Formats: sequence, C-alpha cells, structure tokens
Amino acid sequence: MPPKVILKVIQGELLGKEYIFESRDTCLVGRSPNCQLQIPNNTAHNGISRYHCLLDINPPDVRICDSGSRNGTFVNDWCIGKRSRDQTPSEGAKANFSEWDLKDGDLITLGRTIFQVTIIKGTESTPDTPAVSAPDNPLDDESEPDLVPPAIAVKVGESLGFLDDYEILQEMDVNDFGEVYLAKHEFIDELVTVKILLPQVAVQPHMKEMFLQDARKTKQLDHPNLVKFKDHSYVDDMFYFVMEYCDRGSVTDLMAYRQGALKLEEATKIILQVLDGLEYAHTEMGLIHRDIKPDNIFLVEDNGELIAKLGNYGIAKSFDLAGLSGQTATGSNIGTPYFMAKQQVIDFKYDKPDVDIWALAATLYFMLTCSYPREFTTDDNPLFSVLKTKPTPIRERDESIPQALAELIDLALDDNAILHFQDALSFKNALLEVI
Repeated sequence: MPPKVILKVIQGELLGKEYIFESRDTCLVGRSPNCQLQIPNNTAHNGISRYHCLLDINPPDVRICDSGSRNGTFVNDWCIGKRSRDQTPSEGAKANFSEWDLKDGDLITLGRTIFQVTIIKGTESTPDTPAVSAPDNPLDDESEPDLVPPAIAVKVGESLGFLDDYEILQEMDVNDFGEVYLAKHEFIDELVTVKILLPQVAVQPHMKEMFLQDARKTKQLDHPNLVKFKDHSYVDDMFYFVMEYCDRGSVTDLMAYRQGALKLEEATKIILQVLDGLEYAHTEMGLIHRDIKPDNIFLVEDNGELIAKLGNYGIAKSFDLAGLSGQTATGSNIGTPYFMAKQQVIDFKYDKPDVDIWALAATLYFMLTCSYPREFTTDDNPLFSVLKTKPTPIRERDESIPQALAELIDLALDDNAILHFQDALSFKNALLEVI
C-alpha cells in the first residue's frame, strides 16, 4: 500500500469532507475558487485570505506554509506566518515562522474550519536510498538526525562504469539536485553532456519507474531545435542522462557574454526556433516541457549561425512529479518560478501546452529586458508572488520595445484566466506578424 496524506474536516461547514493525497502534489488552501481546498467564502471566514496557505505534499511527508496572512495559520494552537497590520505579506512571512512539517494527528485551524491530519506511512518495499528528513518544527526537541543521500562520486578523467564508452572531461555545473559534466565518447570522439540527478528522498520502486518511463518518452524526441537525449541509466541510487552537447552554452550564457539584454532580432530568432521544437514535441509526441527558461535553451553554431535547442525536456518536472525532488514548493529546496504561469501554481500537475508558450513568452520578455515579468520579493515564498501579482507590461521595463511586439508579449503573459495562446503555432504566427 502506498503512503497517503489525508485531511479530514472535523469542525465547520465542510464537516466530514476528506481530501486524500497519494502522490506528489501541492494544495492551495483559501477562499479563492482557484484553491483545491476552498474554505467557505462567508463572514465566518473573513479572516481567511484568498490564498491563505499551501500544502507541500510528498507522501508520507507534508509541510504547510502560510502566505504571510493577516491572521496566520494555526497548527495545534501554534500560530505560524501571522503578520501585523503594518507588515506586507512578505514581511510577515519573514518575521514569523511560516512553515510547519505536519505529523499524524495534527490539527489545522482556519477560522471556524478545523482539519485533522492523518498520515499513513505505507508498506512499499525497502527503498533504494535513505530518506532526507525535512526541517524540524520549532518546538520539536525529539527530532532524529538528518539522513542524507549518497554523495556523487564522479572524477574527471574516469569512465562511467555503466556507460563504458564515455569518459568524463570536466565538471560543468553543480546544484542541490546533482551535477553536470562534459564527457567524450571514446570510440567516435563525440562530446556529450552527462547529467546526474540525486534523489532527495528514499527512492521507492514506483517513483523510479514513473521517472524512467517519462525518460524513455523523452528519448524519442528527434528535432533540430531540441537537445537530443541519447541515453540514461539508474545506478548506485542515482539517475544518469547522456545528452547532446551544445558548444555555445545557454541563452543565460549568451546574455552574460553580451553583458545584458539581447537585440530584438537575435532574441526573436531564438524564440522562433524554440517554437518549432515545441510544436513538434507538443503535436507529434504529446510531451510538455513545463520548465522552460533561459537556462534550458541551448545554442550551437552552424556555418556562423546560432541554432537554438530546447534542452532538459521535461526532466525537472518529471523528477518532481515522481516525488524524487522531495518538497520543492517550500523549505530550502523551493524552486524559482520566475517563468511559471499562475496555472502551474494552482495545479501542480497541470500539463497542457499553453504553459510552455507562457514560459517562452516570459523568456522572451527576460531576453529583451533582463527582468522577470513579475516582481518577486526575496522574503516571500515566490509561489505566492505568482498567485498575487500580475506581470508588469514590458514597455514599463523598456520603452524602446516596439508597441505591437509589446502588446503581443503582454497578451501572451496574461494568466488571470485562460491563457491566450494555446499552442506553439499560433504564438509563432502572431510573433511573425509583429517583428
């Protein structure tokens, strides 16, 4: 039996209602109809915000995060996240402890509604890796020491035992979830990128199979504007991916080389190429990326021309959906949703092509202005910034951007309701008309 997290209403108008979570998910709680767990929008709950708090769920682990609300969120009579009248939500979230790792039997009180938390550990087979414990509650003095995943042990000059044909040449990137290396195929003298992902939790069989199934689908992608996914493996509790090497780096690297924003012609040319790759992936393969950003658009040179290739196709989101990233909506592993549409925050499992188009429009915005579409504070959970703020019109960042193009980008980034551009081809055609 897989682990579960169950929330049951034991007091209030929703008495008896249960919310069951059996896989990696997030759950917004508040008075907004966009919330998966909607609190009654009446006078009895006037003290509850539209987006009051967020549940970050990776069964059996579950953490609650207050949005910096005026009245706070109560867990077992302990108030988290409450802000004073003179504080902004982000100031309140910073000044007061705003997160709590929930345990079996905990009570969550929001106005006159009380939820009881039930956590079922499950009976899956012994995991492949030790679990990483979540941050301790402030009043919990009986917590066990943290257990950490195995360290990545790959040295420059060594061959990968499971991929004997490849030799590691140099380290390219290191982050909390793994490492990236430049490697060479020893027989055909081909350069490749080797990406190693380190699970942040105990790997259960269903998690591994779910992620590898997505990886097998990604391997089928074959388009000149998509980074080719060559091979993958799961060895020694880590996931390994071999991908096409792009010798001109990423769009982020290009902007650093240019020391700022890109010229209109260069930026739009890159975006149009990526749209070609997306159209193929969406329509012919049915695959959504869900993590488009400048870091994931790579470049190669062909006869003096830069060719754009969208990379890491679906890997990060699939890793998270499988539960292998731990809890990424709160805590130290929280993501940076600078290029994320509101729809993805409202629904963690949202997988329609329109969010890729939104993210690509946000990437174009950034390429032209060096600014994110939304304003993000350093103190607040950035997911709440996505929910509560609108993208800033691009000409407020740079008045030199042509009016027609600015209006198109602003239209593409309007995520208040249904996203305007539902597919890559419609956005490509609209973009061609204004440049």
